[in-house]
Amino acid sequence: MKFGNIFWILVMLPLLLTSQDKKTDLKIITYNVWNGYDWGKDQERREKVQNWIGAQVPDVVALQELCAYTPEKLQEDAEVWGHDYSVLLKTTGYSVGLTSKYPIEVKEKIMEGMHHGALHCKTNDIDFLVIHLHPGSISRRREEADILLGKLDAIAKSTSKYVVLGDFNAHSPFDADLYDPNGDLLNRLRKSNAGKGLDGNLVNDTFDYAVISKFLSLPLNDMVQKYSAGLAERGSFPGQVLGEVNKESSDQLVSRLERIDYIMVSPELSTKNLDAKVHNGAENWYLSDHYPVSASFDLKD
Repeated sequence: MKFGNIFWILVMLPLLLTSQDKKTDLKIITYNVWNGYDWGKDQERREKVQNWIGAQVPDVVALQELCAYTPEKLQEDAEVWGHDYSVLLKTTGYSVGLTSKYPIEVKEKIMEGMHHGALHCKTNDIDFLVIHLHPGSISRRREEADILLGKLDAIAKSTSKYVVLGDFNAHSPFDADLYDPNGDLLNRLRKSNAGKGLDGNLVNDTFDYAVISKFLSLPLNDMVQKYSAGLAERGSFPGQVLGEVNKESSDQLVSRLERIDYIMVSPELSTKNLDAKVHNGAENWYLSDHYPVSASFDLKD
């Protein structure tokens, strides 16, 4: 054997192995795909989302607004991005789903007291709760949060590895100082929520932070918050695709960015977090009215 080959084995191979040891070994994505691609009529957008998710090489994907979906259709999506396993909550209305590289155990399909429902599954030895809270009522979201917190309390007694993710339709106290009290977003919502009280989306003319605070106090850890600053980085809604729908300019949409999509994890998983991001750049402007959120973890001891 030549000296050069021996040198490569003795010196370079350990370096490569060390590099491999440091690789991300769990990547999670959550994505609200906007009315199931127009209730199944927009195949082009569906394919673009499939391709974008596939390029991210995720291990687990949570999806919301799987309208007009069947388990077979979700499995088709899953296989495009390399997942052999998938679970759909329901085949009516606004469903949620989970896909994974690993076998999925369905723990519970949570429907009672929920507007859209929630899905509790276990995959890769981690419990996942995929949620989509009520879009138009603070009081209903608070009720749903209490139901889910009861479930999470039981989950936390059986494992230290759990994730809650999806479209919360709620605002974080971590972002409270980012919303201009006289800005486009709150002024617009004050008009549309006038007189609704807790049956609307504002309380005392501002956002309600109680729902997200309930989850944080479990405790759960907000992944995106520690890796981002400002709504330009954190904003997950509205996507630029709504410009044509609502007759709004790009600047108007940017002026009312808000964060309502989250990945929250247990304290143990939080210590293994490598990064997290809201993917609200140009590549996702026209794929959905929401932007996807991702988080990566190194699960090695």
